Amino acid sequence: MTNTTASGSKPLLGCIADDFTGATDLANMLVRGGMRTVQTIGVPAADTRIEADALVVALKSRTIDAADAVAQSLAALEWLRAQGCRQFFFKYCSTFDSTDQGNIGPVADALLDALAPSGGAPFTIACPAFPENGRTIYRGHLFVGDALLNESGMEHHPLTPMTDANLVRVLQRQTRSKVGLVRYDAVAQGAGAVRASIDALRAGGVRMAIADAVSDADLYTLGEACADLPLITGGSGVALGLPANFRRAGLLDDAGDAGELPRIGGASAVLAGSASKATNAQVAAWRETRPAFRIDPLAVARGEPVIDNALAFAREHMNGAEPQPVLIYATASPDEVKATQRELGVAHAGELVERTLASIARGLRGLGVRKFVVAGGETSGAVVQALGVDMLRIGRQIDPGVPATATIGADPLALALKSGNFGAVDFFAKALRMLDGDAQ
Repeated sequence: MTNTTASGSKPLLGCIADDFTGATDLANMLVRGGMRTVQTIGVPAADTRIEADALVVALKSRTIDAADAVAQSLAALEWLRAQGCRQFFFKYCSTFDSTDQGNIGPVADALLDALAPSGGAPFTIACPAFPENGRTIYRGHLFVGDALLNESGMEHHPLTPMTDANLVRVLQRQTRSKVGLVRYDAVAQGAGAVRASIDALRAGGVRMAIADAVSDADLYTLGEACADLPLITGGSGVALGLPANFRRAGLLDDAGDAGELPRIGGASAVLAGSASKATNAQVAAWRETRPAFRIDPLAVARGEPVIDNALAFAREHMNGAEPQPVLIYATASPDEVKATQRELGVAHAGELVERTLASIARGLRGLGVRKFVVAGGETSGAVVQALGVDMLRIGRQIDPGVPATATIGADPLALALKSGNFGAVDFFAKALRMLDGDAQ
């Protein structure tokens, strides 16, 4: 049996995330709420026991076949139940990244069925709102800043283009459950009104309901209202209200040190695979003053020594008279991404970038890099797997939705795993300062 101690406590909340950066985003929220949190990369071995307040299982299931996503999620649920968790959370992106085939609806259906109370009607909310990062829901419509989801740039996402802002419609197309809406009218009146709305929806045969939220106060309200639901689904934001539920029940103490991490030495590097607007801006800001090497997927496909060239570039700057961390990126504009996809195919282009950055990450570790900032959910998944990471302690927040983390075990690494859409324009430099142990 493997035993990893984080707090000396039995887990209260068990979470399943559909990508790696989403998992750290959620874990960040829980640490902010005073829950000592450990994130696993994939489902641990059956005999692994972890002592923490919250456990987050990070899967790479957002864009895989729906049946595989369901199977992996149910395996994660089984392991979390064996850990003794009292409540469960299914985490997906705050922009509801999915297609009409899934995977949010099919996974939520399967988890609901597995957790259905005896003789009761299974029910959960679906709330990807994250107001701190500009994601709000009103009348069931998701906004990114002042723009509807389908006008935010997400309509150009290469894998999950979001062309409809009405989440009730989006979710209904991918689930066999009846989908309803917890309207803002109820949320604004408090947890009691939300519970009454849930009761009415249940009586009408609804199994899942999109929940409106336009502020953090709304997320706290929803969290309190859902204290007795076996399953909650959403973005990381709705988790804001969950620690207080366990504290009110006398199950959670105040952990002022929940985000403490060990200091880790070694060199630093930044890897970026996301093509989002935010990551494009972050790459541009870095390139103004710091060394950067661009990965061209077409050059990789032609068999050019792109990996060797990238590592030689990194070695040159790391070992120079004034050592500098480097950025190695495949980030490109939407038009460039589409051109590459036309030539290589959507799936192959994405896989090629992930494999290349994963190989570069292994090479960087061999050069002495121990601190990695990684941009993009799929990229982060590929990198942590390439580095053999299986468990992370979650530290303090760098930017909304992105904490510092450290691996557990020998030869530790410091990691900042960022969703493509998250972070300020100076995120890369800020994250490196945090991983170096400097205060924000």
